This record gives sequence, C-alpha cells and structure tokens, in this order.
Amino acid sequence: MLPTLEELLGFRATAARWSLNGLTRAGAAPLGARRSLHRGRGLEFEEVRAYVPGDDLRSIHWRVTARRGRPHTKLFREERERPVWLLVDLQAGMFFGSRVQLKSALAVRAAALLAWAAVGGGDRVGAVIGNGSVLRCLAPRARESGVLPLLRELLALQPRAPAVPAEAGLGEALRQLAVLARPGSLILGISDFAQLDAASEARWLALAERNECRLFQVSDPLERAGLPDGRFRGGLPGRLQALDGAALRGAWRSAWQSREQRVGALARRMRAPLIALDTATPAALTLAPLLRGAKRAA
Repeated sequence: MLPTLEELLGFRATAARWSLNGLTRAGAAPLGARRSLHRGRGLEFEEVRAYVPGDDLRSIHWRVTARRGRPHTKLFREERERPVWLLVDLQAGMFFGSRVQLKSALAVRAAALLAWAAVGGGDRVGAVIGNGSVLRCLAPRARESGVLPLLRELLALQPRAPAVPAEAGLGEALRQLAVLARPGSLILGISDFAQLDAASEARWLALAERNECRLFQVSDPLERAGLPDGRFRGGLPGRLQALDGAALRGAWRSAWQSREQRVGALARRMRAPLIALDTATPAALTLAPLLRGAKRAA
C-alpha cells in the first residue's frame, strides 16, 4: 500500500521524542551542541579572543590583529536553527518490493519521519526530491511550514508503476542540492544508490566537504539474496522474460555485492554514517533506536 498524507501526518507523534543527534558520527560532538572555531555560513559570530596554538588560521580576525599588534581569533557557534536537507530518490526503479512495502514507499516514510524529527529539534527542513522526470526543490523552513509541503511532494512524486529509471536521476538531484545547500547544513540522502556512478560520487564528496552528511540505503531482501530456485517471469510490462533463479543467483548476488561495496566505500570517504533501510521492516522501527535521545542543547 502506498503511503497516504494521513499516515505521514501521524508520524509527527512518532518522531516527537526523537533527535537527529543520534545520527552524529561515533565519537563526534552532537550537532548544534558544540562550539566551533570554523568560519563559514551557518555559524553565528560570538566573540574575538587572543589566538592560541591550535586555532584555525582561517578564523584569524585580521583587522583586530593589525590594530592590537598580536593575533586574534574569531569564535563562532552554530546557529540553533540549522538547515536540514532531505535528498529523496524516487526513481522508477524504487517501485519494487517483495515484503512489507515498496522501496519507494519506505523512502517516503523515512523522509517524513526524519523531517518531523528535524523540526521537532528546532531545525529548518528543506528537500530535493526527484523521480527521474520531475525534480522538486523546497527551501528549508521551520515547523509545519517546512514539513507539510515536503509531505505533499513526496506523495505526488512517488512512482506508481514499474518503468525504466531515467539516466539523469540522482545525479541531477545532487547537482541542484550542491547549489542550494549552504555550508554547515545537515544532508540526509535516501536512495537505493542503484545509479551511483563516478559523477555522483564526486558530487557526494564535494557536499561532504562543507556539510554533515548521512546516507540511508534502501533495499529489499529479494534484491539482496536473489531469486529462489525455480523459473519466473520478470521485467517491465510488455517486456517480461523468463528467469531461472538458480542460474541467475550468482551474477545477481555479485552485482548486489558490488553496489554494497561501492556505497560503503563512498560513505567511508565521506566520513558519513550509512544506515540500512529494509522493506521488510517499518521505517519507524529502524530509525527509533538511532534517533531516541536528548534534544539539542540550547
């Protein structure tokens, strides 16, 4: 069953006690709760103090340094309302599922839950949502004014029938996000990463240089394990073909493992957590253990 607006609105209560701090890298300070000497947009100027060894040279306040005759550093703190961007891949290839839900439905539900968690923590949420033929960009906004338009676009753009995925797809969404996301944003990418290529990897890495990124990989048990023994008919409507499960399983699993390795390697290069979303498990059950916790410090 495809998600409905009523269902997605109901996720507000589910995410009421969640915090995106749970997605912070292990060993890192919670986003929004740390002080930073880094200079950049998304940071609020706080004070100037004398330079001490170890300070970022990019943060030296040159006018104060010249006036006082010794180095001084600008201190910043992160804005309470940081931009949170959801990048949601709703390509036609996401219209697949052998268990509880389609991959596209899982992506929509996960995006809605993360959006509610973001605004519940005082953040502004925006989105870049693409289905291969249509791309929607929503500027970050706070509270319901940020979530409600996002939910409507998720529902409108989710695929409703099998089709051949567009070639541009995720790459075009990443290109748009690179233009829109200001440094210091939190970027949550939800996709099956089936179209991950060298150009997309380069765009992800560029985003990770200036932003905090988290990757959510959507998959299905059949997609990971391959077809069981037997003969099946599969493919797109009008283009069905006979499939032999036993004969195809080796190549099927090899292709899946190659994708897993590529996505995992990208996440490590980005220094970004990689969270697995499985169509056999409701999104709330997967996300709850990661997102339960204290709200960000004021």
